[in-house]
Amino acid sequence: MAEALDRSLAELLAAEGEAIARDLELALESISGVVRPDRLLEAMQYSLLSDGKRLRPALVVWCCEACGAARNQAVGAAVAIECVHAFSLIHDDLPALDDDDTRRGRPTNHVVFGEATAILAGDALLALAFEVLAKSYAASGKAGLMVAELANATGAAGMIGGEWLDLDAETRSLEADDVERVHLGKTARLIQSACRLGGLAAGADKSRMAALSGYGKALGLAFQIADDLLDVTGDPASVGKRTGKDAARGKATYPSLVGIDASRAKAALLVDGAIRHIETLGNNAETLKRLAAYVIDRSN
Repeated sequence: MAEALDRSLAELLAAEGEAIARDLELALESISGVVRPDRLLEAMQYSLLSDGKRLRPALVVWCCEACGAARNQAVGAAVAIECVHAFSLIHDDLPALDDDDTRRGRPTNHVVFGEATAILAGDALLALAFEVLAKSYAASGKAGLMVAELANATGAAGMIGGEWLDLDAETRSLEADDVERVHLGKTARLIQSACRLGGLAAGADKSRMAALSGYGKALGLAFQIADDLLDVTGDPASVGKRTGKDAARGKATYPSLVGIDASRAKAALLVDGAIRHIETLGNNAETLKRLAAYVIDRSN
């Protein structure tokens, strides 16, 4: 991590993103079997390898390194969580959910490949995530814990449950506490899981796992508030997708409930809390601290 301190966070994210992209390519190439439809694989590749921040897999790697382990121990978990994230984006963009036609500055998966293929591509990426995770950590004996962690973060108790709450919220009025519950599920839980997977890959003890869990939860909430702010104040060209969607659909968000300034203040408090959680990790956590600040300063 000493080298990391001498480089800007943007450069670090870009470098890690490129490394992870190569790992993702290898995961797609590893798919084998009698049935391997080219069009389905093309749709999977379209979303999995599209330009993006690669925040979640970078968190897996950096949390693993913050616990004193090498990057190669985190690769399987980093690939798995990005497969889950790509699956979620494909499905979120579908007409039945967020009905988006652009993602990361280009047409969404269902616009290019059709709804049926997009749904199946998302399903296949979700399956690939757990195949990669199980195979990567079987020899170390960590596979069971890591599969259970990612499954919980992905399913009804985590991201998918949060997405349902988000949809349900369009039909009724919410208070700030209700919005936080939505955010905890649909965004924060998977970001927290990225941190926890990094710790599990490194064989972190209970105190380090607790530090990473607290950091990830606070970071995830701050990330979603920043996302809500970008939907209000962001430039669509920079954000890479339509803005103003939340207001158009009547969604309750922090900006709509408490205003822009109070939302920014809330996000800043969460970032401060995230950083406090990992103080015990010492110098190894410097990049994680810088990432926390980046989350609320980003423009996309």
